[in-house]
Amino acid sequence: MIEWKRAAQADLLTIIDYISADNPDAAEALKNEINAKVSMLPERPQLYREGRVPGTREMVVRSNYVVVYQAAENITVLRVLHCAQQWPS
Repeated sequence: MIEWKRAAQADLLTIIDYISADNPDAAEALKNEINAKVSMLPERPQLYREGRVPGTREMVVRSNYVVVYQAAENITVLRVLHCAQQWPS
């Protein structure tokens, strides 16, 4: 089971909207890539690096985007961030 926190949903929407203004196809491709990679997390939740916040993991999507998640009984997607964003705040 995968749960997306509201902050993560808002992050993804903001990123896709921003990219979509210049290149809708690139925005759609990124959204699909993020969703595809997140959907694989239940199979191998420990595959990605330990997060900077204890108890989290970070999946790098391309070179500019990071999905921050927690892996327990379920996968919880906490944030979707551009690498230029400071994390944690």
